Amino acid sequence: MTNEFLVDQSEYLEVGIHIGTKTKTPGTKRFVYKVREDGLYLLDLGTIDQKIRTAARMLAKYEPKEIVVTASRIYAISAAQKFAEITGATLMSGRVMPGVFTNPNRGDFTEPSILLVGDTRNERQAVKEASKTNIPIVALCDTDNWVKFVDLIIPCNNKGRRSLAMIYFLLAREFLKEKGLIKADEEFKHSIADFEAKVEMKAK
Repeated sequence: MTNEFLVDQSEYLEVGIHIGTKTKTPGTKRFVYKVREDGLYLLDLGTIDQKIRTAARMLAKYEPKEIVVTASRIYAISAAQKFAEITGATLMSGRVMPGVFTNPNRGDFTEPSILLVGDTRNERQAVKEASKTNIPIVALCDTDNWVKFVDLIIPCNNKGRRSLAMIYFLLAREFLKEKGLIKADEEFKHSIADFEAKVEMKAK
């Protein structure tokens, strides 16, 4: 069964891609595999893997310039930035201002054909804006995320540095494969480490 996954299951487990929070929203409960002794909800690996594949396939239906990626958490920004760099998508990091998708009079107004969201809580404004103009939304959702307006949910740990690096690494690789730009995993010349946020060591 392992070889049916995008990466070995042990790699998913190692980065904690399946480790949720102690909160479970109604929209994410169907993705929960079980609850751990310490109260953390665990997400189903098979579903995570399948949703990443589906998301890449969905995103690949659009031209890179039509895709906007939002990211607000530090770890997500680094991973999403690398994804945007590789795929040609547009990254909007930090807070998305009201009207950016709905007000043509704004200087930063943009009309994406699809939106990839890193966290529906932190990027709530982006989700609301996109929903008003019927922009399809793909979102990384932890167990504590609300999923209203989201068209495709990628259930995952969207807070961990290594988990986020893995998710955006796979999305970028599968996107290029779906586009026909590479034919095999080996042709993807980037590592998961390339997507990881660099953690600065504080001076003693």
